Amino acid sequence: MKLAQIMAGSPVGGAETFYMDGVMALHETGCEQIAMTRDNNPHRIENFQKLGIPVKTASFDKNLYCSTQNKLKNMIEGFRPDIVHHWLARAGSFAVKGAHVNIGWYGGYYKPSYYKNCAHHVAVTKDIADHIIREGIPAKNVHVLHLYAVCEPMPAIDRAQFDTPDDAPLLLSLARLHEAKALDVLIDAMESVPDAYLWLAGTGPLETVLKEQVRAQNLDDRIKFLGWRNDREALLATADICVFPSRYEPFGAVTIEAWAAGTPIIAAKSQGPKAYISHEENGLLVEIDDRDGLSHAINRLIQDKELQVVLKESGLKSYSEGFTKDVFKQNAMELYEHVLRSR
Repeated sequence: MKLAQIMAGSPVGGAETFYMDGVMALHETGCEQIAMTRDNNPHRIENFQKLGIPVKTASFDKNLYCSTQNKLKNMIEGFRPDIVHHWLARAGSFAVKGAHVNIGWYGGYYKPSYYKNCAHHVAVTKDIADHIIREGIPAKNVHVLHLYAVCEPMPAIDRAQFDTPDDAPLLLSLARLHEAKALDVLIDAMESVPDAYLWLAGTGPLETVLKEQVRAQNLDDRIKFLGWRNDREALLATADICVFPSRYEPFGAVTIEAWAAGTPIIAAKSQGPKAYISHEENGLLVEIDDRDGLSHAINRLIQDKELQVVLKESGLKSYSEGFTKDVFKQNAMELYEHVLRSR
């Protein structure tokens, strides 16, 4: 089977990371692949090239639509893929028809009109799949393909490099510094969690605003901005609790990353986390934008060691049953084989 994998995303982000992980996982199945992406993430391109996966780059600029689409057409004509998998809406909007099957992947509640040249529509959650069907796409052409988490054991990092005591409760947030992630609420909640430290791993448009908020609330000594990191396993191994307070989160790979690492997670009840986290079983859930509820949940989990063990064990079970690399590879190959049979 020959696969072309197309992504036109941001330099960094959850969906962009999963695109990279997904392509690398499918390499293990023996499929022949080619990738087209923006040149905005050298780490992604280098990882593909190390595996021998050819990489083409394009701007995916809508003002230069014909230039990108011509590059895509030339790549398809030269490679002759069986399936062209378009990750996210922008990539889907450049899909070209041909002898191949076009698949469009939804990481959120997008309009199917972005994927007008895609025969099949693939959602990261069941709720997003239901949304696609409500938008008028026949159910037989709508599928669910869950994310997976890379779980390569890594040693904890030295807390001293971020001026964090070894004996202090350490919270970790893995998120873009964006309004949707509600990190302002988490920073507010830290005022009522006096003994804990918080590491914010991510970059984004609100970086300056959030740093000003931290300074204004005199939390500089306990809240550390780490920037974008490619060592999530090491960060999760270092942290005591993962906090995920998003206002809007169609799925949230952070949930399964925390489960895989055995790090207890607290999340807000946005779309993805509330669909997959069972409160007090494999995580704790709080209301969206609830500063007091979030601080209460953090303090409770810091103090309740038995609950920490319950959440760790149940989270690992949830991960192993539905979100490992092997599960993803099996599900992805079954999907690809199904859409080829149904041509």
